[in-house]
Parts: sequence; structure tokens; C-alpha cells
Amino acid sequence: MDKSVETYLLGLELGAGQSFENMSVFELLRSGNGGPEYITLREALEKGVFAVTEVSEGGSVPELAVANTGDAAVLLIDGEELRGAKQNRILNTTILVAPKSTVKVPVSCVEHGRWSYQSREFLESGNVMHREMRMLNVQKVSASLRAERRFRSDQGEVWDKVHELACSLDVPTRTGAMSDVYEAKGADLDGYLKGFTLAAGQKGILVFIDGRPAGLDFVSREAAFGTLFPKLIKSYAMEAMLVTERRRRGRGKGGAEKALAKPTAEEARMFLKLAAACEEKKYESVGLGWSFRYAGPGVVGSALAFNDKVVHMAFFSVDEAERTEDPGSMAGSRVRRNFRL
Repeated sequence: MDKSVETYLLGLELGAGQSFENMSVFELLRSGNGGPEYITLREALEKGVFAVTEVSEGGSVPELAVANTGDAAVLLIDGEELRGAKQNRILNTTILVAPKSTVKVPVSCVEHGRWSYQSREFLESGNVMHREMRMLNVQKVSASLRAERRFRSDQGEVWDKVHELACSLDVPTRTGAMSDVYEAKGADLDGYLKGFTLAAGQKGILVFIDGRPAGLDFVSREAAFGTLFPKLIKSYAMEAMLVTERRRRGRGKGGAEKALAKPTAEEARMFLKLAAACEEKKYESVGLGWSFRYAGPGVVGSALAFNDKVVHMAFFSVDEAERTEDPGSMAGSRVRRNFRL
């Protein structure tokens, strides 16, 4: 593993931890910003210095055009959702867009039933797709990079997982939009948002769901993480609600007593060590810096580094049940749509 990423992982400090329902969160702390200056997607759009559009009037499902007219780099994280234009999309990988630059970014559709303009430019939705979808996307994008050096997802699998999410949580959606599920479950998500508070100096979270490690996200700048914190909490909270529903229907792992068990700091530290022991592949990023991809026993992940400084990293737990389709889920038959890929 690249020493800068390994050093960041093993050098992270753990906060006291907080719990709500079946989800526990350890604060990830690290002194000093130690990385490039950048702002988040939300901040860039609010400043009016960043635009995301279809690549042409006709559009193309797996890519979008971004233009940064500002003086600061803009950080886009994997799984972050963009709403509008011809259909809603999520980012396939984390990208640092240079100041005064334009670039095409790799995305996946999370609204399979619409292919018509809703707006000319995309808006920031406030959502990041839930952990299971991000974990699967990391695996598929990594496979695409190994095979053809492209940040491509399995679009069919993404549609399947959005469909499964909506069905499992009993949310009707006319266009198969992931954002409809987040909107419908807004009151429940607000409960999780109130259950977890941001700590001084916090730059990341390490999350457990039902007493098991789910994943972690870390960004190098405290201010940026503060902006991303609600999105990331909602992402893992959506997974927590999905796990609860699966358990209620008898399709989940473990029992109620395990769900209530609070993880220890030692269990959290063990997940960091597993992530640090992953095998690594390095690829040139779409924007600034280098994209690192990781895989190891029970863990997959990715990181973006620029000038030997980690900007963002995300690692997710994975077990055999998540490597194959759940035969009891609604995703047993693949969702296919006649959109241009």
C-alpha cells in the first residue's frame, strides 16, 4: 500500500463514538489539514463557480461535463448524487477538479425511468448513495480500471440496487429515482442526523451497523468534512434502515441483541488495520492527482491523493452475502433499460 495512505489510516485518532438505533459512529480525527486547498460541490455551486451539465444536447448516460470557473479546486466524492438535466446521476469515483478547468466525469444513472430535460444544469441533491451500493460500485469500477483503465460501473447493477432499495423500504417511485427514497424517508433520516453530532477537528467517520463494521470516509480538510457530514450520515443511515427492514423480514444477518451491541474502539481500530493491509492499484485520476483502489479480505476501498497527500478515502466491509444477489430480494432479475451506455 502507498505509504501516504497507510500512514493516514494507521495515524487516525478515534473519537469517543456515538450510537443511534442500530448504527454506531466513531469520529475520525487527524491534526493539521496537510493537503491541497479545495471546496466541496455544495460550496462551489452556491458560489456560482461550478456547473454540471450533460456532455451534449443528446446526453450520454455514463458521463457528465463539469466546469470550474473558480480559483479553488472542487472535491466531488464517489456516490454523491446530482439531480436534474436528463436524469439523476451519481459519481463513480472521487474527483478533484482543478481551478479554471473543464472535464468529463464518469457517472451512473440512479433514475432509470426518465430521459428528458428537467433542468439545463444539475443541482446538488444532498444525498450520497447508501453503503452497499457504494461498496459494489467500488468493486465494479476497480474491475473496469483493471480491464480497460476506465471508471465504469455496472449500470444494470446500480439500477437493480435502486429498485431493491425502493421495494425493501416500500417507497413508490414513478421514475425509479433513488432521490425519491431519500425524500420519502426524510423524517427517519432526520432522526439519525439528530443522533450524531460533529466533533471539533473531525475529518471522518467509521461506521458500524448492527454491531458490524460498515465502512469509513475521511477527507483531509475539516471544513470540507463538516459540509459533507450530513450527506455521509444519511448514506450510512439509509443502509442501517435497510438492514433493519431485512432483519424484520427474516433476511438479515444476526439478531436484535447483536444490533444493540455497541462496538469497541479496538474493533474500530481492527477495521483500520484491515484497510491498511489491502492490496493496492494506482491509476491516473480523472482530475487532479492519483486514484488508488484497494481490495483485501473483507474490505474494499478507494482513495484520492494529490502531491502525496490524501484528499479523500473510503473503505467498506464486504462479506460473501454481499458478493452475490440475495435470492430473497427484489433484485433477482436484472433491470434493463434502453438508454445509451
